[in-house]
Amino acid sequence: MIDQSVFKNRKVAFHTFGCKLNFSETSTVAATMMEAGFSKVSFSDKADVYVFNTCSVTELADKKCKQVIRKAIKQNPEAFIVVTGCFAQLKPDDVAHIEGVDLVLGSDEKFDILQYLQDGKKHNTTEVHAGNIGENKKFQPSFSFGDRTRCFLKVQDGCDYFCSYCTIPLARGRSRSDTVSHTVDQARKAAESGAKEIILTGVNIGDFGKGTDETFFDLVKALDEVEGIERYRISSIEPNLLTDEIIEYVAQSKRFMPHFHIPLQSGCDKILQLMKRKYNTQLFKEKVEKVKSVMPHAFIGVDVITGVRGESDEDFEITYKFLDGLDISQLHVFTYSERPNTQALKIEDVVPVSVRKERSKKLHDLSDQKTLSFYKKHIGYQTEVLFEKAEHEGYMTGYTPNYLKSEIKYDSTLVNQIVKVRLKHLAFDDMAMSVELHKL
Repeated sequence: MIDQSVFKNRKVAFHTFGCKLNFSETSTVAATMMEAGFSKVSFSDKADVYVFNTCSVTELADKKCKQVIRKAIKQNPEAFIVVTGCFAQLKPDDVAHIEGVDLVLGSDEKFDILQYLQDGKKHNTTEVHAGNIGENKKFQPSFSFGDRTRCFLKVQDGCDYFCSYCTIPLARGRSRSDTVSHTVDQARKAAESGAKEIILTGVNIGDFGKGTDETFFDLVKALDEVEGIERYRISSIEPNLLTDEIIEYVAQSKRFMPHFHIPLQSGCDKILQLMKRKYNTQLFKEKVEKVKSVMPHAFIGVDVITGVRGESDEDFEITYKFLDGLDISQLHVFTYSERPNTQALKIEDVVPVSVRKERSKKLHDLSDQKTLSFYKKHIGYQTEVLFEKAEHEGYMTGYTPNYLKSEIKYDSTLVNQIVKVRLKHLAFDDMAMSVELHKL
């Protein structure tokens, strides 16, 4: 039995790296700690306990995690340091060797953080608790909350795909999810907390319901009926799992926004095969065309990895031309880095790091062109924006249904409100749309 009195009035700060899924899970861990008596403070404040929820999608992500952890330890040498998440699960010994770290928790163990904290006093040695994630079949629900208008709702975890470049199945285990009814209950709780918009998150959300008689489409239809939530966004869904019925449903939905994020990873079929992806470029192209045929103004974001082992100059040019010809809005570009225990390491044709960076730069430039073109097409349109609380240099921002970032002079009465606006022109930095309130 945990004596929670030792936690009363102790300050805890959180730092989350990586994906939306991590943010939702950090919120769940934070809620557990606050219920036990902890007081949550900003990461920039001096805390008694620091919890780092890490990412390990690339080697650079690992380095960033180490840098931030070491900086916090240097600034607060007496603080109790907890490191969890994917980096901690995949490389617990590496994390444990960071001087000043007290506790290393794997991907599952973080949800039982209280039982490992003991009295939360500095340790002489680092404790490591990172079990075999592959054996876990339990789904831990979570959603982010706080002063955000938007909420990240975890609907699925893990992955059964084992793509050749990816460590996620090793870090998060096999695909699993909750029932539709329980997930809907989580959405209702998010609505009660004040959230107007929910982003559905997971590792492979289209795989929702695997092993049951429920599907992701069933979940979409059920969530669409939840009162209090005005908007849903599908954060990322594999193209082979994005069915026409889902696309057509979103097109006529009351609450699902015309916004899709679809991982491509490569526009070259040869590389897709090396990656062990479950589709080809023709299927991907058909999905984009289907979305645009029923939602011409839909925002489509696309993940792409460049510089993977085996990718020749010709393969990259094929990818570039394929992406250039797609009616998409933005690229999320990853520069490949070798990850331990992945099948891609068996491929001998290594792309030099300098070439990887050059290719990444070209794709980032293409993304900027695509995004700028998408924004310009919508100048003059009348639409709606859900404004958020944050203020920056006298302005506030929010998003249109099709994910155009919009800004207006700060007005506290607009916070967490969906407001009719007219899109005037691109903002100064071309990263947002300047808007004015639409007068009826």
